[in-house]
Parts: sequence; structure tokens; C-alpha cells
Amino acid sequence: MDTIYTFQAAGIDGKPRKLADYRGQVLLIVNTASRCGFTPQYKGLEEIYRRFKGRGFAVLGFPCNQFGAQEPGPESEIAEFCEINYGVSFPLFAKVDVNGPGAHPLYKYLTTAKPGLLGSEAIKWNFTKFLVGKDGTVIERYAPTTKPEDLAADIEKALAA
Repeated sequence: MDTIYTFQAAGIDGKPRKLADYRGQVLLIVNTASRCGFTPQYKGLEEIYRRFKGRGFAVLGFPCNQFGAQEPGPESEIAEFCEINYGVSFPLFAKVDVNGPGAHPLYKYLTTAKPGLLGSEAIKWNFTKFLVGKDGTVIERYAPTTKPEDLAADIEKALAA
């Protein structure tokens, strides 16, 4: 059975990172953008990361420029924006596509494992979130409108499992 641990992605610094490095942790995987109406969710993502990271939880941010060209800059600019404006300390990755033929394999896996509304696999917008259990399988998919702080109970449940 596939899990997220079979994938790797470039970090925001361009260096390859294996998702297997997160084995045994509960993860919240999010496609992000710096110029989106949902960009202030970075604050909430950082808050839940800090709240739960000591218990085996991480947020993984994947910048994406597929929605309204809301992430146009290079990785160095994205990292600086996130740190300066939101104090982001959770892991960020290099920009990826989340839809279409060039979609990153991780996102192909996530969207197949947990389709969205009416069975659609496509990511609809920035800040779609996937909660992944300690075993590397997808527990839940959340809409961009779901605020990070509203996920605390689900994160607690996953950490206790």
C-alpha cells in the first residue's frame, strides 16, 4: 500500500527531502500562496505547528502558482515573505503543481487517496489541507476555507491514535 513516505520533494532551499523523514508523525500538508486571500492562514498554520510539534506533528507547506498566479516569486522570496510576515518555522518546499499532468506525485497520491467534494480529485484553490496519520495514510481533506485552528481536535485525535 502506498503512503506519503514513498515520495520526496525539493525543500524551499532546493535540496531533496524524503517524506520518509516524517515517518511516525502526524502531518498537515498544505498548498500555499503568498498573494492569496487565504494567505493570512499562514499565521494559524504556524500556531498549530508550534502547539503540536513537540508531540510529533508537522505542517508541510507546498507553494503553488496554479491559482490566479498568486505565488509568482522564486523560492528565496517565498521563504523570506513567510518568515518576515508570519514567522513561519514549519518546513516549506519548492513550488509544485498540484493539478494537471505536471502535478507533483505527492499531490497525485493525496488527491486520489482523499477526493474532494463530489469525488473530484482536483485541488480547487490555495490552502487545501490534507491531514496524514502517523502511518503515512491520508485521514482527511479540508477546503481552503477551513481555518487551521479549526483542525485542532482532528490533530489531537490523530496524535492519540
